[in-house]
Amino acid sequence: MGTEENAELVRRGYEAFIAGDVATLGGLFAENAVWHAAGNGVLSGTKQGREAILAYFGELGTRSDGSFKVTVQEIIGGEDHSVALQHEHAESNGKTLDRDGALAFQLRDGQITEGREFFADTAQGDAFWA
Repeated sequence: MGTEENAELVRRGYEAFIAGDVATLGGLFAENAVWHAAGNGVLSGTKQGREAILAYFGELGTRSDGSFKVTVQEIIGGEDHSVALQHEHAESNGKTLDRDGALAFQLRDGQITEGREFFADTAQGDAFWA
């Protein structure tokens, strides 16, 4: 796949995530995909496999009392990797998460095989998700 197709794949993933369309989102990930959640908190670390990744995404909604929102700022497509710049916001239990970040995606055969999070302030995320 080319750069435009890879950027579109990532865009579809964001659209499905934002809409809560788990079936579509799951279909975009390879069965053995890996996700690297940034930070040192309770949700941080490597998620192995599609089901573990989807469970992690579900935890973001559950732990934020459904307030977790992602705004896509830009998606840059590449031959094997694409990068998305995003902003996250959530409020729960008197705490606020409000940060910018970038997600790097590795793509192969029309699916996401790896995702890696990078945030301006991982400590803020660690504190919010605790």
